[in-house]
Amino acid sequence: MKKIFIITLLFLATGCSKQLIEEPQGLVIGSEGLSSEGGLEAALTGAYGSLMVPWESGFTTVSQIAMSMGADDLTTHPGSNKEEFREFDLFTVSSLNSRMIPIWRGCYKTIQSTTNIINNYASVKDGNENTIKVIVGEAYFLRGLCYYWLTRFWGAVPIIPSEKYSPEYLTLKKSTPAEVYKLIEADLAKAEEWVPNTKRAAGRPNKGSVKALLADVYLTQGGWPIKDASKYALAAAKAKEVIDNKAAYAFDLYQGGFLKIFAGNTSEDVFTLFTRGQWITYNSFYGLSTMPEDETGWSDFFPEIKFFNDFPAGTRKDATFSTSFVVGGNTIPWQNTTTKHPYYKKFTIQSGTKATYMSNNPVIMIRYAHVLLIYAEALARSGATPDAAAYTALNDVRVRAGLLPLSGLSSADFLNAVMDERKWEFAGEWNRWFDLVRLEQVEAANAVKDPGDLKFTGTITKEDYLLPIPGADAQVNPNL
Repeated sequence: MKKIFIITLLFLATGCSKQLIEEPQGLVIGSEGLSSEGGLEAALTGAYGSLMVPWESGFTTVSQIAMSMGADDLTTHPGSNKEEFREFDLFTVSSLNSRMIPIWRGCYKTIQSTTNIINNYASVKDGNENTIKVIVGEAYFLRGLCYYWLTRFWGAVPIIPSEKYSPEYLTLKKSTPAEVYKLIEADLAKAEEWVPNTKRAAGRPNKGSVKALLADVYLTQGGWPIKDASKYALAAAKAKEVIDNKAAYAFDLYQGGFLKIFAGNTSEDVFTLFTRGQWITYNSFYGLSTMPEDETGWSDFFPEIKFFNDFPAGTRKDATFSTSFVVGGNTIPWQNTTTKHPYYKKFTIQSGTKATYMSNNPVIMIRYAHVLLIYAEALARSGATPDAAAYTALNDVRVRAGLLPLSGLSSADFLNAVMDERKWEFAGEWNRWFDLVRLEQVEAANAVKDPGDLKFTGTITKEDYLLPIPGADAQVNPNL
């Protein structure tokens, strides 16, 4: 599906009451439609909807997985029709690569909707003041989330000041990552103030969700490209607030089976996008995308061989990977598949047929395991000696995975153990790429690949850490 969408500058050109596709959940309501609490709620529903349109916009596509293939936990078919996937794995991404579009498009559509709410809620007279604050708090959360994803993938990106089109946007300049992070922090601070402890519904944030995202934002800023080491202490403190109040937020590590986490609705959910059981918001990266051709799958993505071999044995490894497949009534090992790779079990369907291209499985954006490992890492990087709480955070994740708890490590060894745990716990969940980028380890990770995996033969530079602005937008605006 090669479609080129002009998003950043032209998505408002048709007026606030228009949208780029006929999709009611993505509708942006004009400011005149925000005169009531109901109008604000409808606009917020549109903001969430823009992040969940299969193949078109948001996170229910395989896009964020494809875009993270520069890491060592994800790769794709060496042939077939996977050229656009291979571009990410080989650091040769074209500005016309359509796999980038859903994230770029979905985030900016949500930014438009949430900016509309933020800029116009003060004029609403009809509604409950507390409820309106919650709606606006969620809008701030979503806008911060979207800018966070944009700047991590693209670096300098445009900040859209209004939901209304202006000719000036056709020459809008990109804002630096530092400027974008300043906006993200401000948005999340407002969200933290107004979002309550209890989620209004599944798929909505609570105060703990906001704190968790803010902790992650701080952690990322400690590394490249911001490199503000003072942010590590802030990350640790914010993550600790979530841990200390996990009962109030109804968060905890889920102990009912690792695979069940990815079906959603567990205590592990810190922030999750639920597909609502409607085809228009179905998840399209579960199922066929992560199955081998031998099982009539698409082989869009699967783990790299060295990553799989290095993964510590245990219940988590067994739940993370599929290593044998039934073909023609016979069971074959992964070494005998056409790609000669294992596959990700966590992204297959756990009930009913997995041979489907659309499912109602949710997209787990932030897990409680993230919070625990953010705390452990940030504390260690802040210069503090890992304390009992830091060991507990690390060991809780390890023990659930079937590994032995650790103790008495040097600060350096503790930090290495945390980074290993992040690598294994979030395998395939696009987390590894962001870790390698912020720690400037992309080059090292790609230098030790197994011969059976795709490998970039040139020199990886910091320019390769970031994606090109989608070509259609860059063509319209020379400043992009």
